[in-house]
Amino acid sequence: MNYTLVKDFMTLLEQFETEAHTQPDSYPVDIQGFKTWMSHKEEVTKEHNLDEPYWEGKENGRTPESAINTLLVHLNRYAKTYSKSAISNSEFSTQEDFIYLINLKAFGQMTKMELIKKNIHDKPVGMLIIARLLRQGWIEQSESDVDKRSKLICISEAGLLALERQMKKIRQATNIVAGNLSYPEKMELIRILNKLDRFHYPIFSRNIDSGELLEKVNEEYAFNQ
Repeated sequence: MNYTLVKDFMTLLEQFETEAHTQPDSYPVDIQGFKTWMSHKEEVTKEHNLDEPYWEGKENGRTPESAINTLLVHLNRYAKTYSKSAISNSEFSTQEDFIYLINLKAFGQMTKMELIKKNIHDKPVGMLIIARLLRQGWIEQSESDVDKRSKLICISEAGLLALERQMKKIRQATNIVAGNLSYPEKMELIRILNKLDRFHYPIFSRNIDSGELLEKVNEEYAFNQ
């Protein structure tokens, strides 16, 4: 028996289990999850063998993490600019209004807090948006059979009509945000952004106090200080 091969395999299996438990929902802890993890590991190895891209300030020691943060902020601002144009001269006052309606149309009836969390908003901000949609008659609410303290909301016929009237411009804005990326680049970007979203969403959902957030996340995930 090739014990070196067995030892190398066990080392890889240990790395896989550690990463799978450290990052819940990243990979299922089974043979298919292990195969997917190995495939991604090979992709990362190939990427490391490629030339690093340039980012602004790299020559002065600026870190890739800093560049990623700045680029994400910039892209968010670009997207908001296009969204603002998409709802100009319409019944919508903010992009959050139509995003909430799109989520209700796509995912169906849900509680107020489920909708707010799906849009990564704090409760006070989310409740203001929901109240505005209720005043417009674009959503309807009803009592929950499971929890009488919760209200279930769904998009109304008026909401569907308001959304449909603006969907052409909303789709245009969505297409413009994706810019000049090729189809394979879009697929790769979705994979990377999904990975980041799966990392950050559980942290966000815990509602950790802002004064403690950075320290707790650094402690739990052992980021470099």
